[in-house]
Amino acid sequence: MTDITLLDGGMGQELIRRAGGVATPLWATQSLLDAPESVTAVHTDYADAGATVATTNTYALHRDRLRGGDSNHYAAEGTALPNMEDQLGALITTALDAVEPVRNRCRVAGSIGPIGASYRADLMPDHDEAVAIYAEVAKLLAPRVDLLLFETLPSIAAGRAALAAGRQTNRPVWLCFTVDDRDGHRLRSGEPVAEAATIAQEADAVLINCSAPEAIPAALEALATSNRPLGAYANGFTEITEAFIKGNTTAKALTARSDLSAQAYADHAMGWLDHGATILGGCCEVGPAHIAELANRLRAKGHSLV
Repeated sequence: MTDITLLDGGMGQELIRRAGGVATPLWATQSLLDAPESVTAVHTDYADAGATVATTNTYALHRDRLRGGDSNHYAAEGTALPNMEDQLGALITTALDAVEPVRNRCRVAGSIGPIGASYRADLMPDHDEAVAIYAEVAKLLAPRVDLLLFETLPSIAAGRAALAAGRQTNRPVWLCFTVDDRDGHRLRSGEPVAEAATIAQEADAVLINCSAPEAIPAALEALATSNRPLGAYANGFTEITEAFIKGNTTAKALTARSDLSAQAYADHAMGWLDHGATILGGCCEVGPAHIAELANRLRAKGHSLV
């Protein structure tokens, strides 16, 4: 049959679920400071579930995310943040140390999240500045990861900047775009996903992430002209609405779907194979049980997990 790369699932929401806390902009980052062993435990559970790629807990590690006070856009939402900008390198090192115990079982993907906030194309700086922001993190990750995973890219401009930054390292670059939950043909910016296929031709793989599973098939079809390896890992939120994107972008404002069991998620993901996907996994609210069910389904169909 087919060789399938099986990514892990979400990190931040899984950490919240285990700790019984409330989502904050820097929840996953705070875990690196307070309990890095909890991050290792999540990595281990995903590897035990069958994931062949472990994604570093570095999604929110950009200087603009770590900068406290009024300079961070979350301040406008009334969320007080400490200034941890000077800890960027140390936090990345801690995240890399946390994933090390599963390196003998998984390739390691260095997660690089969006600039500003998830889904917010309007927070992208100009190209040169964006490339510099992405490249700083990419270069810190590259020596200890197998590939760079630029996640939740909301726009064409974000994709271009991520690709340019990734190419400043010697690691494969995977571009992961996020699409409208109701129309998988459109990026969060409103731009056609088909335009992202042109950029993706220069990447090593192109994926859709942090979008509703129902939107994935249309997005994969739009990316097919890139002729690059395709993949998808959806989230389990009820919906990322336009009102949410324009307003409060903290995950505490989102709720998990009640209809996305491990079995239901695997039903969606197995269908993505018919649209050309060879890289599968999960995003927010998709946990180890979902990945285990997906791994079992793939093996039962004769696919090899690589």
